[in-house]
Amino acid sequence: MVKNKTEKTLDIEEETPFHTFTVDQVTEHYFTNTLEGLTTQEATSRLKKYGNNELQGNDGIKWYKVLWRQIANTLVFILLIATALAFATKDFAEGGVILAVIIMNACIGFWQEYSAEQTMEALRNMSSPTAKVIRDEVRTTIPNNQAVPGDIMIFEDGDVIGADCRLFEIFNLETDEALLTGESLPVHKNLEAIEEKDQSLGDRLNMVFSSTTVVKGRAKGIVVSTGMHTQIGQIATTLMKVDGGETTKLQKRLNKMAWFVSLMAAVLVLIVFAVHKFRYSDEVAIYAISVAIAMIPEGLVAVVTLTMAFGVQRMAEVKAIVRRLSSLESLGSVTNICSDKTGTLTQSKMVAVRMWLPGDGFYRVTGAGFEPKGDIFQQGDQSDNEIQPQAQEEQAIVPGAGTDHYLRAIQAASLCNMAELRKMTHPEVESQWSAIGDPTEIALQVLAYKAGLAKPDLVQEGFHLVAEFPFDSSVKRMSVLYRSPDTAQNQAGDHLIFLKGATERVLGCCSRYRSGDQERTLTEGDEKDGGREQFEAMIINKMDALAEQGLRVLALAYRNYRAAPGVDLVHDLDREEVEQDMTFLGLVGIYDPPRAESRPAVLKCYDAGIRVHMLTGDHPSTAAAIAKEVAIIPHDVPIKNNPLIMTAGQFDAMTDEEVDALEELPRVVARCSPNTKVKMIAALHRRKLVAAMTGDGVNDSPSLKAANVGIAMGQSGSDVAKQAADIVLTDDNFATIVKAVAEGRRMFANIQKFVQHLMAANVAEIVVLVVALAFKDQDGNAVFPMSAVQILFLNMVTSSPPAMGLGLEPASPSNMQEPPRSAKQGLFSFEVIMDTTVYGLSMGVLTFSAYCGVLFGFNHGDLGSLCNQEYSDACTGVFKARATAYACLTFLLLAHSVNCRSLRDSGWSWKRLKTLKENKMLWLGMVIGSLLVFPILYIPGMNHSVFKHTGLTYEWAFVFVVLGLFIGLSDLYKFIKRKTMKPLSVRANSELEMERMRTFMSQSSNMGSAIEEKKDLVKAPRGNAGSSS
Repeated sequence: MVKNKTEKTLDIEEETPFHTFTVDQVTEHYFTNTLEGLTTQEATSRLKKYGNNELQGNDGIKWYKVLWRQIANTLVFILLIATALAFATKDFAEGGVILAVIIMNACIGFWQEYSAEQTMEALRNMSSPTAKVIRDEVRTTIPNNQAVPGDIMIFEDGDVIGADCRLFEIFNLETDEALLTGESLPVHKNLEAIEEKDQSLGDRLNMVFSSTTVVKGRAKGIVVSTGMHTQIGQIATTLMKVDGGETTKLQKRLNKMAWFVSLMAAVLVLIVFAVHKFRYSDEVAIYAISVAIAMIPEGLVAVVTLTMAFGVQRMAEVKAIVRRLSSLESLGSVTNICSDKTGTLTQSKMVAVRMWLPGDGFYRVTGAGFEPKGDIFQQGDQSDNEIQPQAQEEQAIVPGAGTDHYLRAIQAASLCNMAELRKMTHPEVESQWSAIGDPTEIALQVLAYKAGLAKPDLVQEGFHLVAEFPFDSSVKRMSVLYRSPDTAQNQAGDHLIFLKGATERVLGCCSRYRSGDQERTLTEGDEKDGGREQFEAMIINKMDALAEQGLRVLALAYRNYRAAPGVDLVHDLDREEVEQDMTFLGLVGIYDPPRAESRPAVLKCYDAGIRVHMLTGDHPSTAAAIAKEVAIIPHDVPIKNNPLIMTAGQFDAMTDEEVDALEELPRVVARCSPNTKVKMIAALHRRKLVAAMTGDGVNDSPSLKAANVGIAMGQSGSDVAKQAADIVLTDDNFATIVKAVAEGRRMFANIQKFVQHLMAANVAEIVVLVVALAFKDQDGNAVFPMSAVQILFLNMVTSSPPAMGLGLEPASPSNMQEPPRSAKQGLFSFEVIMDTTVYGLSMGVLTFSAYCGVLFGFNHGDLGSLCNQEYSDACTGVFKARATAYACLTFLLLAHSVNCRSLRDSGWSWKRLKTLKENKMLWLGMVIGSLLVFPILYIPGMNHSVFKHTGLTYEWAFVFVVLGLFIGLSDLYKFIKRKTMKPLSVRANSELEMERMRTFMSQSSNMGSAIEEKKDLVKAPRGNAGSSS
């Protein structure tokens, strides 16, 4: 037993040498099954026993650091000075109140920030790497910290391994273990048991370790250690962290504002002393402190913290996990969304529905889902490539039967495939089918089952996998090398290579094609055998016919292979050599229906002034067909010669200058590579646009980092992609991106609302205090119209709760009908600054007018003596005027929170007031703030000694008149803005955008046709001469 002597004592059992165990011994040790995995009930029980799969000893959230941040700031420093001055002048009541405000502010700020930090920490854990495991016989994705010993874990290229595992199934697996061993080269794994218990980590080749990375291949393993019991846990190191301490643009802007406010406070303090000819006294000092307090928005930091935390939590509710806070700000400025197709815009529930083989023609496949039930019908070649749903003369194919050509094509689909299909045996799901693997490969495997050539059956017949070159987005194909069964046709040592991938990439690897039982060569210009050019044109024609039905088209090929003596078929093979001289077999059409919510989400983007681009690896016709279904391009435009539809080859071949010269960037980019995505992001940035980019693969990391907002897929995405992203979608759904954008806009708009509310309050207080410097008492001291405690109470108690309510305000109806916010705009747009100034001056002038009305209209302007310190009969007029100013400003600030709900629309219409019930925080803050006025004004002792005011009588008339005038002026101001300023929202923008695309494509197509006609005229003589010869 080893004791880890840290703050928390941790018992670590002596390490079990699982690398010396056979696979059967490990399964017996943990009572697990490599096919079925653990049950959910057993996994839950083990999680309680073994604890979460996470490392201890991380700093986490330190409460004392959060508390220190509440105390160590300019505001507290100024308030402490005010407290010291109050106690020095023996005004213990005021000093006690200010000290209580300091403590209350620190406590509220601590509670809000600590809660927000805990929320963020929980969400960061949600965005941490996930693990793919088999539970209840079904492959599922779980948070990595929920993995338990005995789980069957699946690893693929790019995954970060979540626990220490004993491998039991591998293929070309190599891992990067530099973190543990310091060895920079990848380690090639195997399954053989190791005899030495003390074997070094680097030589435990049948094990994989937590926090290391899969750089090649795939595997399955049994989890043997989790959390602090892993090798990485024992050396107390953590690899994967997210940026928790980042300073966002918003925080930087607020920091700049804090410096500006502090500078202005210093200037105002100098003005106070200058008015008193720099004569120091306690009276002057307290007045100066009051002005400084009035200048600082005390509740700002707390409200920002609460709003950001609420925004992150709301994002999690719509299945978007925020990894970096800066992305919340960028979301509101997004002008373009670049999305993948498969699984994001579509359901990723693929099913093979068509085949086409040279000589055999089209095949129709029935059935849906994972269940391998369905029939295959040969329809033959159809006129004009019009694919009929059900031809009159079609022949059913019996499973296991068909032409040799057909059977070889099915073999290729079955064996060049890593997906697994199996019938479950649990009582709850008995006889249902589950699948593990890529959706495309699952569809091909289901096709093979329907044709009677399931992969397990072929392996049992003697097909043995020797080597694999996995799918690579840069080459868009995959190949496998199999040893053939020993039959009369095959000699011992014969091998077959099967290839599948994008049609044009597979065609480039082929020198022959299969037609019926014959293989024909693709010789340039050989008309007898078809000729490469003529054959490729025919294949492209057939592929287009399938793709225009919205099908994803894959090509299949094969060849016989006999290795030279002495060649290591695992390590010595070169991909380029293997994937050449292939024989083309045919095409498979796979349908992936769009998500029902994709089209409405895309249209909502157009309403919001956001353009959507589809960047996919599919064929242009397939991509365009789906793009039409989801409204990325209009449904009634042609696919060919469309300037908004390009292939990656076309787009990548253009120089940056040529791309920048395009009037419109393509909306659909097919056959897309990772570099194409980076180029698209760069092109958008050069146009000063803000881009969001989705990605799931390892190679997508550069584009995710280059985008303003990188969005990784939580279900299908690799861990590397998730770590590079700013946001992780837990449902891989395009509609979730649109919800995230809406939430980003709502959050930023709300921050503007409460910043305007708080700053307008400060402006109003400053107006009242600075103008009142002109009024001096019998001793020559300025009589402040509002005491320091009044100002603090207004800023902290009256103004902050409504400001927090504004931070939680639901999105306005026009939230997604407004153009994206400029990235350069910041918090203080011209309109926000103008509103803050107008509302602040209005409240200040009205409040000061009421103050003067009471003081001079009813109390003869008697300013008394020492009225800043204590109450006396001579100070009755001053104390009543102060109370009036306090009551006026209280109700004006509460009324202003209603104004701030919308920049342009009136907040006082009955329709708008009814929506207040949707924001409990706001109306509760208004009600409580209104009720608190009365005890503050009328409780004896507290009113005279603490707040330096007295109860009101007839003065309430001034308060109600001022409040009515302010509401009227506010609505008049907004009416003028609506009539004179540019509208914020653009209605029916989706229809305008679709019509604009139609017009653009029509104009471009006409220009392209004219150019082509000119080219034909130039080429015509040359073409006629060629044909006559």
